[in-house]
Amino acid sequence: MRIALDTNRLTDLFRGDAALAAFLGMCDEVWIPFVVLAEMKAGLYGGTRQTQNEALLAHLLARETVAILFASRETIEQYAHLFVQLKRAGTPVPDNDLWIAAVAIEHDLALITRDRHFDKLPQLRRAMA
Repeated sequence: MRIALDTNRLTDLFRGDAALAAFLGMCDEVWIPFVVLAEMKAGLYGGTRQTQNEALLAHLLARETVAILFASRETIEQYAHLFVQLKRAGTPVPDNDLWIAAVAIEHDLALITRDRHFDKLPQLRRAMA
């Protein structure tokens, strides 16, 4: 399985979610969208366990099956289409989450998240972990 992690699930992993860790260990590819990494870094810099959590993040990113997913021109197109779709429907989603959805859709990744507002995007595949 090829998945993308949302910030809330990556945070769960850092808090010791053993079931999530086991699930990720079975995945062929684990992608961390650039926005998720930025949100995590912002949280780390403001947190009380910065050194410990930075070490955890470095360990995670060093795994062969884990990589950072950056935006491309196609990501920008996906973002714009999603933005208009949601605006027309009157159901906005936070900008950072639109970027996460856009990059996951572009690369046909299932998103692991607890956020329900992603349900507004039927073209986004989701996975439970």
